[in-house]
Amino acid sequence: MTEPSSGDDARESRDGADTRESPDADDADPLVELGRLDGWQVEGYAARVHYQGAGDHYSVEYYAPSDCVLYWKVKGDGETAVPVGRETVPDPLRTRIREDLADAGIDAAVEGRTL
Repeated sequence: MTEPSSGDDARESRDGADTRESPDADDADPLVELGRLDGWQVEGYAARVHYQGAGDHYSVEYYAPSDCVLYWKVKGDGETAVPVGRETVPDPLRTRIREDLADAGIDAAVEGRTL
């Protein structure tokens, strides 16, 4: 599978992006930083982004309290999602998630953590 994409962009923008103020650089909240990245939406203690490519749709969630990433495959109706093992997720998508985590100041290795 190629790099997941929606048109020319690898992410779908969502309405309602996080609008919280960023704290001082020394006290930066990784969730706030993740919410500043294209497509990410912060809700409470978690952040979510949606990807689409080659007919597959994924919702990817980062949970701050458990410091982990979950992948969900979204069915065609857009309403139903099932959790999937990361070994079934295309490598380009996993790489992109690790890059986003690192850009937000989160250890990219958490992407590989199992629950």
